[in-house]
Amino acid sequence: MIIYVQVKTHSSIESVQKVAEGEYLARINALPQAGQANKRLIEVLADHFQISKTSISICSGKSSKYKKIEIL
Repeated sequence: MIIYVQVKTHSSIESVQKVAEGEYLARINALPQAGQANKRLIEVLADHFQISKTSISICSGKSSKYKKIEIL
């Protein structure tokens, strides 16, 4: 399954909200430095979808706030 995620970093509350079919808004408290935000995003998405972290990978947008995510 492919989803598109807009990431808002340095948020006080972490959450994942469905915006439209296949599109999500993720708020995370990590900073966008040295891959910290991407790592935390995978952790938050894994918790939201109740799957393992290894089942989630970032296909594109590793340095962007708009990401294409593949969920196995």
